[in-house]
Amino acid sequence: MRVSDFDYELPRDSIAQEAIEPRDAARLLVVSSMSDHRFSELPALLRPGDLLVVNRTRVRAARLRGRRIDTGGGVELLLLRRIDPDRWEALARPARRLRPGVRIDFGPILGEVASPPRDGAITVRLTAMAGDVEDVLPTAGELPLPPYFSGRLATTDRYQTIFAKTMGSAAAPTAALHFTPQVLDGLAARDIGVAEVDLEIGLDTFRPMTGETVADHVIHRERYAVPEDTARRVDGVRRSGGRIVAVGTTVVRTLESAARPNGSLRAGGGESDLFIVPGYEFRVVDALITNFHAPRTTLVALIAAAVGPKWRHVYRTALDRGYRFLSFGDAMLIDELAPG
Repeated sequence: MRVSDFDYELPRDSIAQEAIEPRDAARLLVVSSMSDHRFSELPALLRPGDLLVVNRTRVRAARLRGRRIDTGGGVELLLLRRIDPDRWEALARPARRLRPGVRIDFGPILGEVASPPRDGAITVRLTAMAGDVEDVLPTAGELPLPPYFSGRLATTDRYQTIFAKTMGSAAAPTAALHFTPQVLDGLAARDIGVAEVDLEIGLDTFRPMTGETVADHVIHRERYAVPEDTARRVDGVRRSGGRIVAVGTTVVRTLESAARPNGSLRAGGGESDLFIVPGYEFRVVDALITNFHAPRTTLVALIAAAVGPKWRHVYRTALDRGYRFLSFGDAMLIDELAPG
């Protein structure tokens, strides 16, 4: 497969530049019927006995702005993940001149470059002047809104899902941004459950695939965790004939990474480098709620695996019908997965 197989033309005016209110007023395209709905209708579009699985990660204030101690030049970091107590993986700007040993002053946090830049990413040692870096970030950093979003949010909480509990991502699991308490009430009334997992969203959310072929692209590892209760509920729903509905591509990767060969789910944590492309045989996920993703990304490859060759028709139809794309855009319900 070539990277160009997952390319399409995304007009700039189709990228959502405002967060629609209320959240569940976003549009929802049902792929099997190609019918148009509002997200508030989701409970009626699912089946009693289904189980939705959401990513409960919270977006950290992962954007740091500081100055090199040697030259005074400005440096911006987007923290992607914590490697160990001292080291972080980060996107850096400007990255080209950040060599190991360069020290950066971020105010209450001091940084030292630990590895040379590669594809704009570096490893950096961070030390808080008082306390742990994670505890200082809410005041030292900024919420990293997507670079293609030039609008304004009434509050930064609009870039957090209503499920956000655990700290750990540099981006929101955007498919879950559409949920409201009213939607949850509607799901409960139809005996549709909600379970939670964690996946720390990493570098592949922020950049397109590189190289000419998909096989050339190395997907980055992301930490995930599946609670015991979630594993038990997923296995129970599958045994009873219900569907597992993943809310977002991060949940798909978490569930499929934690799947045993027989389709049961392992509880616990790990790191995933699972790269889902067309031909993949889904072992746990039966349906998927997701936003519309940027061209040439691993996320589009995953959607092509879930939908099959029809994915181009789905995206073209959504553009023709005026659906809003990317993080603050509309959503689709892939209610029937393509065979692997």
